[in-house]
This record gives sequence, C-alpha cells and structure tokens, in this order.
Amino acid sequence: MLYAVLCYHDEDFVGSWSKEQDAAVMAKLAVVQEKLAKQGRLGPVARLLPTTAATTLRKDDPPLVIDGPYAETKEQLLGFYIVDCENLDAALEVARDLGAANPGGSYEIRPVGVFRPGAVS
Repeated sequence: MLYAVLCYHDEDFVGSWSKEQDAAVMAKLAVVQEKLAKQGRLGPVARLLPTTAATTLRKDDPPLVIDGPYAETKEQLLGFYIVDCENLDAALEVARDLGAANPGGSYEIRPVGVFRPGAVS
C-alpha cells in the first residue's frame, strides 16, 4: 500500500534556519530516505517552495487565480514523501523516523489511491 507522509511545520520557523541548520536537518532526513530507498519503499519526495511562491485557483464562477494559498493555519505543508508500507503501523514508523530527524512540526499520513497503475515506482 502506498502512503503519503505530508510534512507540516511553521514556515516562518523553518525559514529562519541558517543554511547550516537546514543542511543538518536535511542530512538527518537523508539517512531515513536512504534506508527506505535501500528497502525499495521510497517513492517521490518533494520539498515545496514557500507559500509566498504559491498560486491558488479558486473554483468560483468564473474561476479566480490569486497569489498565495491563503490557508488559515499555523503550519504549512512543506513537502511530502510517498512510501510503500505494508500497513498504517509501518507508515507511522516511517513518520516517526522522519520526525526524529526533523524538529517540531507534524506529519499527516494518508493512504494513496493510484489511478494510473504503473505510474508510481
């Protein structure tokens, strides 16, 4: 079963890290990613650019394109992993490993329905 592990954090907090702090966190995350890759369980991983770079399409009539996500949240979606896990407990274990490498924030785990079989490796 494929699971999306969505990474949420306070964007201002993460954006305030020095290059060295950011590199240290990314190095810790790379250890988890390498473990999953060796097991053949790691799918796509994406680190999203800041929400200031986002554009939103509001489904009004007519549709409206606006700058930014305009989400009323304290934490923003900063990236995601797609992992192949036997069950939810295994996906939670992956999220715990990622959480141990990345201070603060939260992870949302969702099963992924593949609509184009073979499109996800």
